Amino acid sequence: MSVTVVVVDDDPGFRRIAATLLAVRGLQVVAEAVDGASGIEAVRRHSPDGVLLDLNLPDQNGLAVARTLRQDARAPRVVLTSTDSSPWPDEELAAAGVRSFVPKDRLFDADLRALFSS
Repeated sequence: MSVTVVVVDDDPGFRRIAATLLAVRGLQVVAEAVDGASGIEAVRRHSPDGVLLDLNLPDQNGLAVARTLRQDARAPRVVLTSTDSSPWPDEELAAAGVRSFVPKDRLFDADLRALFSS
């Protein structure tokens, strides 16, 4: 059974790269979204195992999106990403339901399968 992921990022080039990288790692991208609101909607529609979530979105930050998703009965595993470093301590990320923060330039090296699996 494939692990499913929604990619939420306002940069179409990054979404394309992320989707390819996830697919190569054996993960299935079931939807993409360009902002927090459409990301939340996509997660609720597709019920993915995980969300690759940009920290800096046009309508809200990724941490706010993660907090909203954490309230859902079947909250996905959230991996937050950004070109910037995370301004929040690990404890605050965990409290928001964020499993890990991975800088975009380190995504290639990350064990994405493990991050989005149980």
